[in-house]
Amino acid sequence: MPKCIVVADDLTGANATGVLLKKSGFDTFTLLRGAMDRASTLSACDCLVVPTDSRAVSPGEAYDRVRETLLHLRKPDVRLYAKRIDSTLRGNLGSETDAFLDVLGEAYMAVCVPCFPSSGRALVGGYLLVNHVPLRQTEAAQDPKCPVHLSDAQMIFRMQTRYPVAALHLDDVAQGAESLKQQILQKKEEGARILVIDSITQADMETVADALMLAGLAVVTVDPGPFTALMAKRLIAREHQMAKGKVLCAIGSVNGVAAGQTRRMLKELPLTAVYLEADRILESPQSRRAEIERIVGELLARRGESDILAVIGSGIDPQKRLNFESYEIRLGVAREALSELINDAFAEIALRVIDGDGEIRGLYSTGGDITAAIHRMAGTVGLRLLDEVVPLAGYGQALGGRINGLFCISKGGMVGDEAAMVTCVTYLRQHFAIAADAFAR
Repeated sequence: MPKCIVVADDLTGANATGVLLKKSGFDTFTLLRGAMDRASTLSACDCLVVPTDSRAVSPGEAYDRVRETLLHLRKPDVRLYAKRIDSTLRGNLGSETDAFLDVLGEAYMAVCVPCFPSSGRALVGGYLLVNHVPLRQTEAAQDPKCPVHLSDAQMIFRMQTRYPVAALHLDDVAQGAESLKQQILQKKEEGARILVIDSITQADMETVADALMLAGLAVVTVDPGPFTALMAKRLIAREHQMAKGKVLCAIGSVNGVAAGQTRRMLKELPLTAVYLEADRILESPQSRRAEIERIVGELLARRGESDILAVIGSGIDPQKRLNFESYEIRLGVAREALSELINDAFAEIALRVIDGDGEIRGLYSTGGDITAAIHRMAGTVGLRLLDEVVPLAGYGQALGGRINGLFCISKGGMVGDEAAMVTCVTYLRQHFAIAADAFAR
């Protein structure tokens, strides 16, 4: 039974969003319009995408088509409903979103994040920019069927919907997920049923998705596809693991034992590694953000090189180990807080790479603080314990949160002989498919 239902206003957009969901690791089918009576034949998929061919019809007809589709497909175990909209806001955004809210009920809020970084779409101050040009100055304004003469996304919705619309902007997103959560809940309490939120980058959308998970609201995602894919990652269990997949390693321990194990792994296993320069994480917020973006970008760009990806702290080289005392004095920040900045950087990098590469099935982490930071940031509820690989190295499956279903091995930095890291990563590659099959049964 599908856990995600996406309704798109045309077939091209439906397939584009379906591809994003597929890349995130979900079995995804498109159900063609007119075949609704055969929807049950596609019940084995994770995500079902349905085009209504309603972009250029009247608002009333668009409403009826979306409402009929939802009434047919709505099920209690659906975790995510999504309204796929055009990336240039053409069509019946308001009436189609109204249909979702009417069918699903008062508990639901529609959250519109019309950002598509790889296609040059960004929402800034509520205004949609297409390759840095305001929407009303693009060719979308000249569309013969569905011209758009405004750049203000909130205003476009207000002109088309029966429900209250509110907006949150980049300054709100920049405050982080916890603060944004409070802003979202406040808008909900004030009566907003449609919320339009600024985003420019993937990181912005990640923050919005994390805030919604913290808020615990029932939401309909309204976007061109990328934000829906992020929310699907957080809401749908990865129960249908592939027999073949990749492993991501987050290696932050800098002691001699971990360094020796890392060198051994680099020599024996085919992996793609990028090094995190810890001094750049501590230097300034701008330097920290640039370093995180550099590593995420490089790992995702090189993800096709091997089945093992790794982010490794440069401190495994003794000459690059940080002098925390100098940073404590210069920045006036306690050592524990400095360590947390590094741990959180590892966590953000790991989670964003997992989100960006749908083939990752296993996570190996070394260093207890880094492991804890990853699961805390992911919102993991618990771990299904499966085995002990080497003494003091546990193997299990994450339950709940952003990496629900991911198979994990964590090991202390000073645990094991020189081959321990190779043993753990090799074990993870060989066993997560077996565990996935047992879990699915």
